[in-house]
Amino acid sequence: MLGAQISPYLGSCFLLVLLATLHAVFVVGAHVADAPQLANNNNNNNDAGVVLVNKCCEKFEIHVNNTCQQVNETDYFEPMFTSYGGDQNRNVAQFKFVIGMPNCGSKQMWPVLDYLGSYDKLVLLDDGKLRHYTNAEDESDERRGVQSDYDEDMVEANKPRYYDYELGQYCLDKAISPEHKHSLFAHICLAKKESSWNDSNFLLRKILNPIFHGISLIILLVIAIIYFILPTLSRDLVGNIVTTIAMCLMVSQAADLVCIFTDFTNHVSFIVADIILCFSLLAAFFWLNSFGYYIWKTFRSRNVFLRVTDGRKYCYYSAYAWGCTAIMAGMAVFAHFFLDADSYKKENMRGEQQTIGWLGICIFFAPIACTIIINIFFYVTTRKLINRRTVYGRIAHKLKANFIMFSLMLLVMSFAWLFLTMSWLALDGLLYAHIIVNAFQAPLLLYICVLRQRHVTFLLKKSCCYNEPPSASDWGDEMHYMNGGGANDY
Repeated sequence: MLGAQISPYLGSCFLLVLLATLHAVFVVGAHVADAPQLANNNNNNNDAGVVLVNKCCEKFEIHVNNTCQQVNETDYFEPMFTSYGGDQNRNVAQFKFVIGMPNCGSKQMWPVLDYLGSYDKLVLLDDGKLRHYTNAEDESDERRGVQSDYDEDMVEANKPRYYDYELGQYCLDKAISPEHKHSLFAHICLAKKESSWNDSNFLLRKILNPIFHGISLIILLVIAIIYFILPTLSRDLVGNIVTTIAMCLMVSQAADLVCIFTDFTNHVSFIVADIILCFSLLAAFFWLNSFGYYIWKTFRSRNVFLRVTDGRKYCYYSAYAWGCTAIMAGMAVFAHFFLDADSYKKENMRGEQQTIGWLGICIFFAPIACTIIINIFFYVTTRKLINRRTVYGRIAHKLKANFIMFSLMLLVMSFAWLFLTMSWLALDGLLYAHIIVNAFQAPLLLYICVLRQRHVTFLLKKSCCYNEPPSASDWGDEMHYMNGGGANDY
């Protein structure tokens, strides 16, 4: 009875509860939807007058001796804002630090230090941009980008140049060092300079220099292939040495080619490229020294008959050349990372990366200078021995041809190394001279090692133009010439 009386009202009760629940959900959802908009409006109202400043170190840190170190609150970095018109100490209602290094992407990140008397000046504008002045002398004028001079032409030439860096393209901080007690330090993302095809400096450094390196790589590869694939030359000790020298010079050219392009500093380790360049160049000169010692010792010995298949001597020379190269390279790398002063390391920079310092360069290149001096001794003494001889056999003619090839290789490689060393003095004239000399190095080596060697060109013609079966003799081309071959093919 009771259930029958209540059952008509149950449907109405459930309907009312359902309507109340839907109404509550709708109201709450409307408030939730409006909350982010209100919060964003409040944040926009609060951040409208806030100036954002990129800071390199944490808020409680500054740059001390090139590292971020925590300091007392009295030494915190307090930015000083300047208007676009040059008014300093501008009052900013509120500013906020954005901590971290700039994201330069493919651009170069460059360190800048602003101290009393420096040519670089850093000005923080009142909208958060960083203005970097260069070629500035007078602080009161450089802030406005004005500089007085008597000569009108010199005024325009010496007028301070500046560039404004947006938020995220720089970081600024207070800096303290033994040399400069109070200064400003910044990392900036260098703006990509538009290269002019009419600029001779750009054409020589970025266009012709890579082209010359590519041509040199191809020529050195041709020399290595010729001396490696021809059976007579590949079994010869001199041929193996020439092949190894060509391969070492190829590696050095490739490493130098990598260092030419500084626009991709975030993807290239220049210090690794410099170490490979110096290592391969040092190995090439040690192999050239082995070549000179071989010629000198052979002329001094009574038995000048040469066996071509002398692999044991090549192993001995390999142990000498690669062993000395590895030892000197290890010493140079150790000296660079552990003995060289940080100030000297930072003198050689490409973008934000360090390259090999002068101490490492000296340890790499001092043995090269020593090998050149020793090779000169080999040349002088061997030349005297050749002048004393009155009778020459076929093998003696071959030895004399190898001696001439060694002498010319020594001359070309020494000049190229000398100009490479001088080009690191950061003088444009020396760099241009190095580019030109380096462009001629590989073609001259091709002429010395291939085109000038008549027996090499003869073997090339025989291999490429004739269908004669190769000789199975182990004595090489000496026996061929002793049995009636051309006497003047050397």
